[in-house]
Amino acid sequence: MIRHVVLFKLRPGQPKETTANIFAALKALQAQIPGIIAISTGADQSPEGLQRGNTHGFTVDFASAAARDAYLPHPAHQKVGAMIVAASDGGVGGITVLDWEA
Repeated sequence: MIRHVVLFKLRPGQPKETTANIFAALKALQAQIPGIIAISTGADQSPEGLQRGNTHGFTVDFASAAARDAYLPHPAHQKVGAMIVAASDGGVGGITVLDWEA
């Protein structure tokens, strides 16, 4: 299994609906793209103070690296990715992505 982790910081002044729309679109990807096992989304709630400015994040668990690789160029993923970039402080530069084998 591959776990895909994305952290981002919303641009100041974004309405709450922005996050709700992004998270709903992300969760809908599971029905649209084969090989997605689970998607989890949320706003930061850590008391540690190590967020480095990130305010929101999500994980996508894939059955395999091949499933993750098929997801990346998928049009549905590209559409949601564009939503995240548009809402993120710093655009794509304000997004952190890590993948690991779980």
